[in-house]
This record gives sequence, structure tokens and C-alpha cells, in this order.
Amino acid sequence: MDRCPWCMCNDKMIRYHDEEWGVPVRDDRKQFEFLMLEVMQCGLNWNMMIQKREIFRKCFDGFDFDKVALYKEADIERIMAQEGMIRSRRKIEAVIHNARCFQEIREEFGSFSDYIWSFTKGKTYLYTGHQKGEIPARNGLSDRVSRDLKSRGMKYMGSITVYAHLQACGIINDHLDSCYRYQELLAVTDTVCKRRDHE
Repeated sequence: MDRCPWCMCNDKMIRYHDEEWGVPVRDDRKQFEFLMLEVMQCGLNWNMMIQKREIFRKCFDGFDFDKVALYKEADIERIMAQEGMIRSRRKIEAVIHNARCFQEIREEFGSFSDYIWSFTKGKTYLYTGHQKGEIPARNGLSDRVSRDLKSRGMKYMGSITVYAHLQACGIINDHLDSCYRYQELLAVTDTVCKRRDHE
């Protein structure tokens, strides 16, 4: 069974690729988890995030954004002391801050999922060339979403971080066409083909 090569380093990465990456996410709690994993990943690698995922879930109440939004200094200290945790106070504070911004977006749009999917009108984008491996680190769509998230106060929301999130939550299908998940996801998503990355 052929898969995207990036996931082949260990079983957890393979499971993440097979079961989650690129599957359309409409659940806000999972949106928050995926987005905050990207925040924690900045400057590091994705394999580390997947390996430490259960530690992150323990630290952040299973990524319950309503609980995280209420965190105080004692919670930051608790998280910093957690064995195996990435001890970046700035990133931990950013997750807490972002939880509050996330709540505000939900209040305005009804759900964060409705907000982020509105950029593609609910469609999954398939860019010409990406399925052959010509995948950029960012594009026009991620630039727009990044700008909007930053304007709403979200931190660590650069275009590269946002692009990775759009891939993860199924807004962009970047599985290679040689990967078995490529056709499976095409069959269950409302996909629009895009010719240029800046669209």
C-alpha cells in the first residue's frame, strides 16, 4: 500500500497519515487541537508533535478551548513542569491566548469550522501539481487565512503554519496521487481543482 513518504518514519506517523491527515474536520475541538499542535511545532518537527500528542492533551485538558481560555499562571507553571512537555513559555501562553481568540471567532461565526471553511466556501482545494509532489510551504490561500487570523489576535499564525493546518484539516488535499488516501479522500470530499497556488 503506497503512502506519502513523509509519514513512513514510525507507526504513530503512519496512523496519523492514514486516519487523520487531510480528512475534513468540522469539529471545533479537533480544529483547536490541530491548530495548537501547529503552534507548538513552530521551529520543531511534526514527528515530535505526534509523539508528544498525549502529553499536550494532558497539559491542555484534551484541547478543550473553553477550559484552556480560563488558564492562569498556576496552569502555565503546571504545564511547564510536565515531564516530556516542550518547555516554551511563549508557546504555552500563545495556546492560552489563542483559546480566547478562538472563542471570539466561534461567537462571531457560530463555529470556528464555519469560519475557516468559509475561505473555500466549504470546498476542499486540490491544486494542480501538488499531487505530483510540487507542494509549497505556503500559498495565496494560507496567506489570506493567516492575515485574518492575525487580525483577530491569534499568535504563531504565519502563513506556513496556517498552510500546514489547512492540509491537516482537509481544506487542502495534498496527498500524492500515488498515495492510497488520495483517491479515498477525493471520493468523500467536495473538491474544487485549482490551477494556481496564489488563487
